[in-house]
Amino acid sequence: MKPVSLTKLTVLLTAMAVASVGCSHTQQPERKVYVISEDASGVGSLVGSGTGGAGADAYCNELEKQCFKKCWRRKPKETSIKKHSENHHKHCSSECLEVFRKCTKEQEELERQESQSQRKELHFPTVDAALGWLREHKAEVAIGTVVIVGGMVAAPYVIAIVGSALVLAPL
Repeated sequence: MKPVSLTKLTVLLTAMAVASVGCSHTQQPERKVYVISEDASGVGSLVGSGTGGAGADAYCNELEKQCFKKCWRRKPKETSIKKHSENHHKHCSSECLEVFRKCTKEQEELERQESQSQRKELHFPTVDAALGWLREHKAEVAIGTVVIVGGMVAAPYVIAIVGSALVLAPL
């Protein structure tokens, strides 16, 4: 065999061997959902909370009531509406309903911004370390917390509730 043919054959066999072995870099661990706890009760019970949905509704309901009382006491700007008539009641109701809607929209936006600013990241060297810590501290974690395993920010997990179970799921 000629030296050039032997070299080509060697290069070809080497390329095939490398291709069959696969990539030589470290493979990422399998990205799967891990069950932290079968029972998600008590999750986040030690995490500080804001007004919550009920608090925002109560606040906006109070604003709507005050708006209606103020509107009802005054003579309507529209001269065709008599004070304390059925049309006056409808006018005040619709005007103050808009105040309520605007208030709830503003409260939802404030809560969304607050939840984003409080979003935390937890870092662990391995999935087992993360699961162990999360099982012991489930009252201290918030749903939506990002969990970084092994410093791999490109492939984070998130704490979530699926059914009634608390899980660690790929993001």
